[in-house]
Amino acid sequence: MIRRLSLSSSLGILSGLICVGVASADAPKVGDAAPDFTLKTPGGETVRLATLREKGPVVLVVLRGWPGYQCPICTQQVGELIGKASELAEAGAQTVLVYPGPAQGLEEHASEFSRGKTLPDNFHFVVDPDYDLTKAYDLRWNAPRETAYPSTFVVGKDGRIAFAKISHSHGDRARAGDVLEALGRLKK
Repeated sequence: MIRRLSLSSSLGILSGLICVGVASADAPKVGDAAPDFTLKTPGGETVRLATLREKGPVVLVVLRGWPGYQCPICTQQVGELIGKASELAEAGAQTVLVYPGPAQGLEEHASEFSRGKTLPDNFHFVVDPDYDLTKAYDLRWNAPRETAYPSTFVVGKDGRIAFAKISHSHGDRARAGDVLEALGRLKK
């Protein structure tokens, strides 16, 4: 049996499909000022973007955090970045890994995610309880079993975004080579 949909219901379905999985146009773009933030590590250390920028550029990686499980693609991305830690340090970059999710139980889940990972000195692993940074960057993926659009930004010492990659799926993440290339352009 073939069903015909009215124009209004067809447009409603189409607009719903277009909106799912797409970050808002208000998400930061290259050239925009990066919104400042202050977040804490699971151990309670305070990390502030403006303070890190004083040392050099900042690589900001917004992970999926806790959508009800540990994301294997996030684990892979973090592993790749850790593997390039010395090159990131040579570029003068501090790397911030943001783990968003509901505040209740977030630190426990973040500790589970980071277990077995040794972070280099130029890496900071922070939690984003109740999505404060995620919302400020307009990266909240508000769908069942979702948290944030996986995103990577390079923020220059001047506070401007020099590189932005927002994934509209679980994959399609910024690669370490892309980040290093963007950091190289900042030095020129």
